[in-house]
Amino acid sequence: MIQNETGASQRPWKIENEQPSLPEAHRSVAFPSNGSWFRKFLAFAGPGYLVAVGYMDPGNWATDIEGGSRFGYALLSVILISNLMAVLLQALSGKLGIVTGKDLAQACRDSYSKPVVIMLWLLCELAIAATDLAEVIGAAIALNLLFGLPIIYGVLITAVDVLLILLLQHKGFRVLEIFVVVLIATIGICFGVDLFLAKPNMSEVAQGYAPSLKILSNPEMLYIAIGIIGATVMPHNLYLHSSIVQTRKYEQTPAGKRQAIKYATWDSTIALTFALFINSAILIVSAATFHHAGLTQVADISEAYHMLTPIVGTTLASVMFAIALLASGQNSTLTGTLAGQIVMEGFVNIRLTPWLRRLITRLIAIIPAVIVTAIYGERGTQDLLIFSQVILSLQLPFAVIPLVKFTSSKTKMGEFANKLWINMLAWFVAGIIVLLNIYLLVQTIAS
Repeated sequence: MIQNETGASQRPWKIENEQPSLPEAHRSVAFPSNGSWFRKFLAFAGPGYLVAVGYMDPGNWATDIEGGSRFGYALLSVILISNLMAVLLQALSGKLGIVTGKDLAQACRDSYSKPVVIMLWLLCELAIAATDLAEVIGAAIALNLLFGLPIIYGVLITAVDVLLILLLQHKGFRVLEIFVVVLIATIGICFGVDLFLAKPNMSEVAQGYAPSLKILSNPEMLYIAIGIIGATVMPHNLYLHSSIVQTRKYEQTPAGKRQAIKYATWDSTIALTFALFINSAILIVSAATFHHAGLTQVADISEAYHMLTPIVGTTLASVMFAIALLASGQNSTLTGTLAGQIVMEGFVNIRLTPWLRRLITRLIAIIPAVIVTAIYGERGTQDLLIFSQVILSLQLPFAVIPLVKFTSSKTKMGEFANKLWINMLAWFVAGIIVLLNIYLLVQTIAS
């Protein structure tokens, strides 16, 4: 054991012969030691976009739509604040992976007792299954809206995307990143068209980004605001980011790691800015159409799709909405697969072939979706989508607290440990997220 400044024992990283995180892609992308800063930035650009996918998945859509329809642009400030929280936490996650050479799951395994590690693993697997459930339902709803395909058939069709993922993984990690960026661009273009058609009041939009105390004084507004924060910060993204930054072949020296941290932070911050635009666009479109028309009870995705056309005056708005939803569901599937592999290998060192891992994860999501759809119909899938976000809220503290704890430790991070002001801010953000998610969970169960 190593003694810290206060005399308390701190456990350093274990020295053991273990495979690196995502061994098939580890240090597979070249990173130039010389050259312009722009060339280095481009070499590191990519992981942040895989992370950003989780911040715009179908699980976020319902809260953004409801927030816009009920309260107009007022909750844009909440989207902005939650995005800033995500920027900080993802920067810490990337730094952990770069400095230690371990992902967050491996760090937990090396620092906690076996029972604690097993508990953390099971909670994380549950959260990933919940994430996949939201993606399955979102993609199925999109197929239903675009082609009239029954929800239950759409759920079953989503099982075959395992073939696409395996194909992309064999082509190399860069190909996977490019595919994700293309889908993000598709979502952005679709909502850019919807924003143009919705014609929002830009002065009111700008005012919406200014924090307001009325959110705290209005219980209904506060509840939706907490839902937006709870649906935004995704626990599996913290495991994912700490792993995929290690796909870059940066120099394993203090100077090399410091440079890698800088470009990884730029990458994730820029990518999360795109996520901020898309989440804001969902709420702005909802506010400019439904709230402006006096329709303040629009709360689910299908209802929003069907109401857009008569309000905006063209079917293009609804079509763009559904295409963006389908791209969002497929994009999130890719990152959910990687996160599942990372936590299983990192926590308990179980290694499965990619197709088997993907099949297991997808079946866990598809089975409840099929059962609920068969019994309760489309309304049941909307309730299941909300329930999946509650499960994610349960897992979030168990990812955020270890991340902040590890990156704050000089024993584990050395000279790269968080500075005092970053440490204070990180613990403040962690405390807010934990308290708000507990409140959301209690209120959801009560209702």
